[in-house]
Amino acid sequence: MANYQYAVILLYYNNLTSFLTLSCTSEHLMKVFSSASFFGAVMIKYNSICFNIEGMKDLLIQLQRVHDKIKDKNEIAIIKKYHCIAERYVTGLIAVGFCGTFAMIIVQFWMNMVGVDLSTNASKKYHFIFITEYFIDQEKYIGLIYLHVNVAFSISLIATVAVGTIIIAYIQHICGMFKIASYRIEYVININILQNVTQKHKIWMADNIGYAVDIHRQAMKLMKQLMSILETMMFCLIICGVAALSLNLFQIVLFRNNVENIIMPFVFATICMLYMFLANLMGQNIIDHNHHVLNTAYNVQWYKSSLQMQKMILFLLQRGTKEFTLNVAGLFDASMECFATLVKASVSYFTVIYSMR
Repeated sequence: MANYQYAVILLYYNNLTSFLTLSCTSEHLMKVFSSASFFGAVMIKYNSICFNIEGMKDLLIQLQRVHDKIKDKNEIAIIKKYHCIAERYVTGLIAVGFCGTFAMIIVQFWMNMVGVDLSTNASKKYHFIFITEYFIDQEKYIGLIYLHVNVAFSISLIATVAVGTIIIAYIQHICGMFKIASYRIEYVININILQNVTQKHKIWMADNIGYAVDIHRQAMKLMKQLMSILETMMFCLIICGVAALSLNLFQIVLFRNNVENIIMPFVFATICMLYMFLANLMGQNIIDHNHHVLNTAYNVQWYKSSLQMQKMILFLLQRGTKEFTLNVAGLFDASMECFATLVKASVSYFTVIYSMR
């Protein structure tokens, strides 16, 4: 797919080069940057994964090794459950991407075919769903131009969906590891309380508590490694996402009486909102699953277990003294609260832009 990236880059620069031929008004600036910020975010996502492809492969290999060590049937069922959840996210995002691409092609066809008088030979002014400039004879090469616009937009959505689904699937499996840690702690402590265990059983339970503490540590380690790879990308995406959402909201309000002009701003704003929501939802899931492990360790009657198990649970509880979040550049913690903050910031910037139009 690397070669197809040039189609998106060309469309991005064609979008910006429209400044060379059109008057540089505030309205024109908003139209250009509302779409340019979206395609800029797409290129940031794609290139961040390309430049860190080896790191992502290593993370997936480590995750697979952890899963290969799982033998308990209940724990395998937990992993399968979270795998199914990841598949639902993937299926849903693919469906959204396909519908968005198909709708974009239909809208562009409708914009240029409705109301055309085929009996006249007068040259027709062609419309695109966002401002772009081609330094060629548009009437002669209109078919190639439409092909490039549609292909570039389709690649943008494919790249966005692909990167997003990889990260979501990875995070869902990490959530499964947290769930396994909770299951192990609760299961082992309950057996210790309900049964008169032998020395052999005590050794088995100590090993299982140690495994729960270790898999919780591995889950945190894998998430920290993922964030170290994607932190720069996430920070840039936050900036582009807030800018794109603000500018496209402005476009929607400014051209609310013109259906043709609000179609793409609406699509771009929807995609930005959806991506912000899913990214912060994944962060919230990690926070909730980590809290569930710690709450399980607090709530079970660990004080009735052996001294060795109490020491291992103490290591786990000590980790809870520091909040575990998906932090971006030390400024943002991915959560539903962060999502609300970003949307509020976008609306605030939109209000400022609208008041100064």
